[in-house]
Amino acid sequence: MSAFYVYILASQRNGTLYIGVTNDLVRRVFEHKQNAVPGFTKRYGVHTLVYFEQFDDPENAIQREKVMKFWRRGEKIAKIEETNPTWRDLYDDIAAL
Repeated sequence: MSAFYVYILASQRNGTLYIGVTNDLVRRVFEHKQNAVPGFTKRYGVHTLVYFEQFDDPENAIQREKVMKFWRRGEKIAKIEETNPTWRDLYDDIAAL
């Protein structure tokens, strides 16, 4: 059974935010960190994984991503700080699994 993820990357604490969805969180965040794909995260230096949620199916993950992208900035920051108040990079945690 595959897992699907919605994630938030940040350029720094309270910096630029990016929300994405993927079926391979480790690979996708690594690509962002390496600037492997041109786009928003490369242009604005958004490489720190500060939040993610796991889903069992792609439809729920995509729906959640769409909802989160419409949140105001304060709502996104509050969601990050619920589980990651120091805005620590979570990549090493997930890469070790």
